[in-house]
Amino acid sequence: MDISFKKKIGDLQKEVALKSTDLEEIVEDFEVEIGECAISDKFINISPRCVRCNLCAEECPVDAIESANAIKPAKILNNCVKCEICAQTCPVRCINVLKSTATVDEEVEYRLESIKVPHRIIRMKNIEVSPEKCDSCGTCAKLCPTKAIVVENGSTAKINKEMCVGCGSCSSVCPKKAIYLEREMGPVIETKELLIDQDTCVECLICEENCPTSAIKLEDGEIILDKDKCILCDVCSTKCPVNALKLERLANES
Repeated sequence: MDISFKKKIGDLQKEVALKSTDLEEIVEDFEVEIGECAISDKFINISPRCVRCNLCAEECPVDAIESANAIKPAKILNNCVKCEICAQTCPVRCINVLKSTATVDEEVEYRLESIKVPHRIIRMKNIEVSPEKCDSCGTCAKLCPTKAIVVENGSTAKINKEMCVGCGSCSSVCPKKAIYLEREMGPVIETKELLIDQDTCVECLICEENCPTSAIKLEDGEIILDKDKCILCDVCSTKCPVNALKLERLANES
């Protein structure tokens, strides 16, 4: 997805003026002046195609995803640090990572583009249905993304193992916990790199205090990064006041 649209700078000035009516009453001869600037941000959302497998919630390292149930999809919470692990993990690619950019010059241009995120390995190793627990409700079949489950009236759910991809939506939504799934999951793929400029660091400790996984420390005036803990999120690089930390996407990733 790549969407862009433009508006006249005068229209933006009018919008700002309308939102600044209180300030106009305080400051005489108030006028809206908007200079050249550019603002970019990244956000992650979960589409309605969510199959309720809850893999994203299980794999989120900062508990920033509200688990799905049979009625509602999973939801990204406000404490998301944009590490993109959920997007790599979603078995049906319904989690989107988007970059938004707004530039102001002679006109205002908004741009929204998808960031391609690679998919980690997820494979079904074994899946079984307990005849004693299954009550033939059919919830599992309704949400199976590959239609690998058939539930006939009064019969135990049957799973076509050749069609099953191991997403786990069936075991997640089964009200009787009648489905046992064993899956294989590959490691998270590194798509970014955290660059550290030791000479620029002013030892303010903001990175250490805000790192959600305690992966970064300041020792003897030097930034120490624990790569095993680092999830390559957007926190330290965006909070560093002197740009001593910079998160860059690897050249072979987009």
